[in-house]
Amino acid sequence: MKKSIYILALGAFGIITTEFGIVGILPTISREFGVPLDTAGWLLSAFAITVAVSSPFITSFTTKINRKLLLCLVMSIFVLSNLISAFSSNFTMLMVARILPAILHPLFWNISIAIAFKNSGAKGVSTVMLGLSLATVLGIPLTTYAVDLFNNWQASFFLSSAISLIAVIGLLVFIPSIPADNTKSTQNQIAVMKSPLLWLNLISTICTLAAMFSSYTYLTAYLEQITKMDGAQISVMLLLFGGMGTLGNWLMGLALNRNLLLTARLFLTSLIIIQVLAYYLGGIFTPMVIIVSIWGMIHTGGFLVSNIRTTQSVPHHALEFVNSLLTSSFNIGISLGAFLGGIVSTYYGVHYVLWVSVLLLAVTFAMSFVTFPKVHIEADENIPTKLAPSVCKHA
Repeated sequence: MKKSIYILALGAFGIITTEFGIVGILPTISREFGVPLDTAGWLLSAFAITVAVSSPFITSFTTKINRKLLLCLVMSIFVLSNLISAFSSNFTMLMVARILPAILHPLFWNISIAIAFKNSGAKGVSTVMLGLSLATVLGIPLTTYAVDLFNNWQASFFLSSAISLIAVIGLLVFIPSIPADNTKSTQNQIAVMKSPLLWLNLISTICTLAAMFSSYTYLTAYLEQITKMDGAQISVMLLLFGGMGTLGNWLMGLALNRNLLLTARLFLTSLIIIQVLAYYLGGIFTPMVIIVSIWGMIHTGGFLVSNIRTTQSVPHHALEFVNSLLTSSFNIGISLGAFLGGIVSTYYGVHYVLWVSVLLLAVTFAMSFVTFPKVHIEADENIPTKLAPSVCKHA
């Protein structure tokens, strides 16, 4: 596989570390700036909402710009925004510093996923998504540890900035110039959006991510209240969850290359089973350790399944645009899942959030049986519409 794909994975690592690294230091930020914890939480929520809103527009506005230039620009903004965050003198300044990279965040994902898919199919996408998994396992704990090590909340942002800087250097050295595809047009994008299959897959993506995060968001509370684990044990479980997710991401990439639809259905079925087991065995320590391990391995594959299912029938000239819709769908699903899980947790208890996930997964599974007649999108003869070989042969 090309070195450029691994550099894109490094960039993904830096971006996700910046986006979610704030989670581990929210209590510290709350104390430092004298704001309530729920207000500090908007540093994450506002980031996700900005990404969801900006994704389709920022991609459409930049179709004529060299893709390498855009990738380097986005990562440079992440370097700068983390430095601004570190030197913020008030909460408002910190919030602005978080919103700035969130506007451009979708560009990196949309372009890098499109490049990976064109070059290496599902395996390439899986490699880029590995950066997300590793950020969950290593990036977020590292930024939290940096704050504890130096006893300074700014250390988290300095570390995130350094990671992004390394990614910028990697992009400059290893990514070749990628001229903009001048054949792209608004008409092409509108034509793609007429596909009912695309919208079905986007809705499935929202439901899948909502299912994943309606329970995962409250995993810490579940382990604490239901399994009766202490702080140290929960930290180990979260690390185990992320570590197994890295393995699961790799296995999912291999499986998707063999049979896309079957793998997608097996993913949904497996996650339903593991949620049900967690509900009934959540109060028993040893089984829950095993369940969390398997849960983590399955969970991370949801991003990859949703991405490949949605893009596998999309012409190459529309990949970046469709990926922008996917990015919005991811963030809408995550926000919706956390919201629904929060309501159930508040009114019925954290034990029942698992059934929100099971219900959403069941709906998504049912949608996988909905079919549409194949419609060929009209395109200019110069526009490449051939799928990546590794995916095309299983579509």
